[in-house]
Amino acid sequence: MALQILVNIILAFLWVLTVSELNLGTLLTGYIIGILPIYMMRRFFPGTFYLRRFYFIIKLFFIFIWEMIKANYDLFKIILSPKIDIHPGFFAYPCDLEEEWEVSLLSALISLTPGTVIVAISDDFSVLYIHGIDLVDADEYINEIKKNFEDVIKEVAKP
Repeated sequence: MALQILVNIILAFLWVLTVSELNLGTLLTGYIIGILPIYMMRRFFPGTFYLRRFYFIIKLFFIFIWEMIKANYDLFKIILSPKIDIHPGFFAYPCDLEEEWEVSLLSALISLTPGTVIVAISDDFSVLYIHGIDLVDADEYINEIKKNFEDVIKEVAKP
């Protein structure tokens, strides 16, 4: 990925030299034009095309924002209800992520979402112990976390 970005920056500076005008707009234009040759030569670079990873990073960010909005709304309903009817509980989340930074990112995203907190992580990073404020169905929580966060983190980490 770093090699692709470096080559793209070099192509942007070559564009600036070709146009003979050094300003931010020309440099940005050269960078955007340089994406096409990088994409066409992507087989010759190690890893996948770098904008693919960037796309999944942006997607993960927006998924997290959406999940945070939903969790805040659910928590707001609990707080404003006249009778608090919640079922807090703990559950074990089987984690399929392999790298430590992936598990740390998942843990941070889960803990930053209101209503859930990572309590502990197993020594081999394969199980996360989570507390949910309104735990009616643990399988639903597990499926939602796998679908929303873990699958996208796998795509970000894909080499």
